Amino acid sequence: MGSSSDVPALRRGLAVLRLLAGRPGPVSAASVARELNLPRSTTYHLLSELTEAGFATHFPEEKRYGLGVASFELGSAYLRHDPLERLARPLLRKLADRMEKVAHLGVLHGAEALYLVREQPRQPQTIVSDVGVRLPAHLTASGRAMLAHVSPAQVRALFPSVASFVDRTGRGPHNLPALRRLLTIERRQGWAVEDGFVTVGFASVAAPVFDHGERPIAAITLTFRHVCDTPCGQTWPELAKEVRKAAEELTARIGGHAAAP
Repeated sequence: MGSSSDVPALRRGLAVLRLLAGRPGPVSAASVARELNLPRSTTYHLLSELTEAGFATHFPEEKRYGLGVASFELGSAYLRHDPLERLARPLLRKLADRMEKVAHLGVLHGAEALYLVREQPRQPQTIVSDVGVRLPAHLTASGRAMLAHVSPAQVRALFPSVASFVDRTGRGPHNLPALRRLLTIERRQGWAVEDGFVTVGFASVAAPVFDHGERPIAAITLTFRHVCDTPCGQTWPELAKEVRKAAEELTARIGGHAAAP
């Protein structure tokens, strides 16, 4: 067993890995030392150890360091364990039972929302958003819960023209300005709502899940029967409170941090 004195070194090594992972390209040892407020000798020692273990790569001509193959292998192994789904499923199970509505976990896949997990309440309900189903992100509450926390440039790239805005029921944003207005409201609100945008007679409430970099990586959604002739403007704050609580717990479980409104 290592001694307690090994822990600070481990934490520093992990901090170096996080810094390398968060940069678009290799960085110099001096930059690492400056950003992490480490002595240069300590920084070079950590980078040397990480390089020897395969978690970092040294580019001698550039005098810079980047992530190594072992980091890629570790990340790939993490994904094979389906951690997001495994951590989310018990939360969705409790949410569905408590609220007696269908609970989902969805992620952004381009301009679509892709559903990874679905949990039914004790009395099952038939809805369109099943596991593996992809739906237009601008119409779904889950999609917009995530889109509300990505940059305007990313939103524009995903929806470059009016043709990008699929219409299913005549409801929902039909162009980029309308989508942006809705995303601004939902970001400030803390949750997203869709009322018959995807399927007439159904509504949804969704809240985002964030990673350690405050990026939206998923959304938790409750979907339920709701019939109105025209969009009635309901935001279901009581349901949203429970959905947000589940999303915040999943964010904490994966070591994430919620973005500021």
